Parts: sequence; C-alpha cells; structure tokens
Amino acid sequence: MQAVAENIKAFFQTFNSNEIKSFEKLPQSGGDRIYFRIRSNNGSYIATYNHNIKENDTFLKFSEHFKKCDAPVPQILKVSEDRTMYIQQDFGDDSLLTNLELHGHIPFVYSLFQKSLKKLAWLQIIGHKGLDYKWCITSKEFGKQAIISDLLYFKYYFLDTLKIAYDKEKLIDDFEALSNYLTHVKHKYFMFRDFQSRNIFIQNEEVHFIDYQGGMQGALQYDVASLLWQAKANLPDDWKNSLLNYYIDCVSKILQKPIDRDRFVSQYNGYVLIRLLQVLGAYGFRGLFERKAHFLISIPLALKNLKWFLNNKNTGIALPEFERVLALMIEDEIVHRFEPLQATGTTPLVVKVNSFSYKNGIPKDETENGGGFVFDCRGILNPGRFEEFKAFNGRNKIVKDFLEQQTKMPEFLNNVYNLIDIAVEDYIKRGFSSLMISFGCTGGCHRSVYAADAVVRHLRNKFGVKVELNHMEQNIKEFFPKPV
Repeated sequence: MQAVAENIKAFFQTFNSNEIKSFEKLPQSGGDRIYFRIRSNNGSYIATYNHNIKENDTFLKFSEHFKKCDAPVPQILKVSEDRTMYIQQDFGDDSLLTNLELHGHIPFVYSLFQKSLKKLAWLQIIGHKGLDYKWCITSKEFGKQAIISDLLYFKYYFLDTLKIAYDKEKLIDDFEALSNYLTHVKHKYFMFRDFQSRNIFIQNEEVHFIDYQGGMQGALQYDVASLLWQAKANLPDDWKNSLLNYYIDCVSKILQKPIDRDRFVSQYNGYVLIRLLQVLGAYGFRGLFERKAHFLISIPLALKNLKWFLNNKNTGIALPEFERVLALMIEDEIVHRFEPLQATGTTPLVVKVNSFSYKNGIPKDETENGGGFVFDCRGILNPGRFEEFKAFNGRNKIVKDFLEQQTKMPEFLNNVYNLIDIAVEDYIKRGFSSLMISFGCTGGCHRSVYAADAVVRHLRNKFGVKVELNHMEQNIKEFFPKPV
C-alpha cells in the first residue's frame, strides 16, 4: 500500500506541480479500486489506482462519452501511461445517503431524489446514443441470462438454507417466465447497474454520479428500483410512488412521447422483486456462509421489506411455484428465525467492555462470577508502529480507516462477534447480570480501543443490552443504557 501511495503522489505531481497539502486514503468500496483525496493550493482531486486495466478503460471511456452528453459525471483530468492510475474531479464527501441520514425525510432531501432521477433519465437515454457497448466490462446487455443468474444466486445462498420444500423444475420454469417477461421491455437504454444513494454526491445542491463502470444496456426500470428500494434508504411508500411517477414524467419529456404507465410500473415491480431477492442472496452469502454479523442482522429487515412488497405490489405475471415459496419464506416463523434475542427493560444483564494495555495487566472481573472473554489484538498490524498514527488513538478516523482497510481487524471482529453472541444470547435467556469482554494490545491505544468500540456498537444494535465501556489507558468511562 505504501508503494501505491508513493506512485500516486509522483503521478499527481506530473499533473499538478503545486505542493500537496493533504493526502488521504478513502474507504474502499467494491472491487479493487483504491481511492485517494489529494489537496493542493489550487483544489481538491480524487486519484484512483486499479490494476484492472479493462475496468479502468471502461470507466474512462464511459466518462468521456457521458461528459459530452452533459451528464453529471466527473471530469477525467489525467491518466497514467500504463492506465493503472487516473485523476478525476472531486465531488466531496456529501452523498445523497448522508443527506438522508442527517436530515431524514424532509422536502429538501426529496428534492435531491428528484434531481437524481431527472439526471438519471438523461444519462440513460441521451447517454445511450452513440455509446459503444463493446466497452462494457462483462455483458453488453442485462438480459435473460443475467436475470436468471441473480435469481439462482438468491436460490443457492438464501432460499436453500431455509430448508423449504419446493418443486425444483416448477421453480426454474417460473424463473424462466419472469426473466422472459422482464427481458421483453420496451425501453432499453444505458443501465447504471448500481444506482444507489451512496453513488450520488451532492455539491452546491446539484447531483453527481460515480461508479457506473459496471453499466450495460438494459431496462430503464432497473436503476429506479435500485435507488427507491435501497434498504439502507428505507424510503416511505408515498415517496417511492411519487418519485416513480416523477421519473416516468422525466422519461416521457426526454423521449417526447407518452409512456404506457401501467406496463412500465408492472415491469418496474418485477425489477424491484429481482433487487430484493438479490439483497437476500448477498445477505445469505455474506452472513450465513461467511458468518459476517452485519449481514445476519440485516436479514429480518430485508424479509420484512419483501413481505410488504409481496402484499402490496403486483409484478403483472403469474408465477405459481415461486409465489408459493416466497409466501412461505416471509412467514413470521422464518423472520423470527433471524431476529436476535432482544433485551427488555427488565433484563438485568450489563456487559462490561474494556480496552487495556498488556503492559499493565488484564482487567479483573470484580463480580462474584469472574470469567468472561479476553481477546488479544496484538496479532493485528499495529498503527502505533507508524509515525503518522502515534499521536492518535483508535477513535480517530485516520486510525479507524487504517485498521478497517489495511489490516485483518474486520475478519478478527467477525470471529469475535460469533463467539460473544453465543454467550450474550444465553445470558439474556437465563437472567444473568454480568459479562466482561476485554481487548488488549501493546499500548492500549489503537487496536484495543477500536475493537472495544466496535463490540459496543454490535451489542447495542443486535441485542439492545446495557453496556459499560472502559478505555483504561485513555481514562474514558461510558455507560450505554438500552437503546430506546
């Protein structure tokens, strides 16, 4: 990583000879792309490193094409000779999702969704003209094969884990019917493929798009379904309906002809179903197979979203076996299977979480029970070995980014969650009053502090238990009652 950073700095200086005022590695999202924000006297820029040349070429060519169409995509400012690095316009940190989380469902945020959908329709339709789909990373079109692939992903990684009996041949027949129905849409243009609020940035109250390199030709409805039904956004139903109608109006205006709304909406509902099932497939793979706690926690909400959709929307096509299986899948017994046991107001359990330095010894449990968990974080790469982190601790963003992106801390914590969850759930059931969980590292400043804070968030989000937190080397004590 250090070599990549130095290469990026040297490449940036060939574009901008001004002194670099700040150099920050940004959180890594999907894929192998590594992003840096570089600030100099004359502006802020995003520099990207990616060894996948084909993916870079797709993004660069798409960006050049869409920029000519006046679409809200970043300006590409310079590309390295080997095409592994490029510098682009910086839209800042203010995404549509952060606005939604900060302000909630207010008119201002609603207007940002409208702007996003208006610009999306423009990108899809106008951007489609003259676009060479040979540039696509994989498939040129989101067609029948891609839809069936998404449905099978859901089947293998979620449905089959439930042990629900179904007729395999009839279910596959329904998959075929649904994919045929959704493939034969009237309006096929550029499909963003990952159009969600995290990929929409707000600057001066205008919207800008990133991460469209996975795009291909496909149905207009897919991207709208992706945005309006994003689980993290959790938009109210009246917003979803009115924003969909607003988007259809935008499409009609650009095409200069009316849209068959009933057919458009029924096929849109089909793509919503595909997206909801995709999410469950991803949660199943990451949670049930890879045992990542965050995804397991998300399954009940995803099932409830699916239940609401099935009870209130119509895809416009009969799928008897598929519908029967989905109805069984959203029954309360299945949903409750994934819901963690929750503490109540009368639950006596208090979980005491500590961070400490091994130099000063392991914290002693002063209760009569003793015991608990002690986790040694010294196997994780130590930020304290690097000069730029020595003045900070595990609560500072610079240290958290390092631990999350450049060490095995996420893998370490997933294993911790799997162990402690067994005890916490059992202690809640049996009415126990105390459990201690401690994290130690060399100085008790970086790794143990980060891990202890992460476990507190996990316990409160999953179980709603009362937690006492003690960062022993930082002289910080905090108490977290049961979340309201």
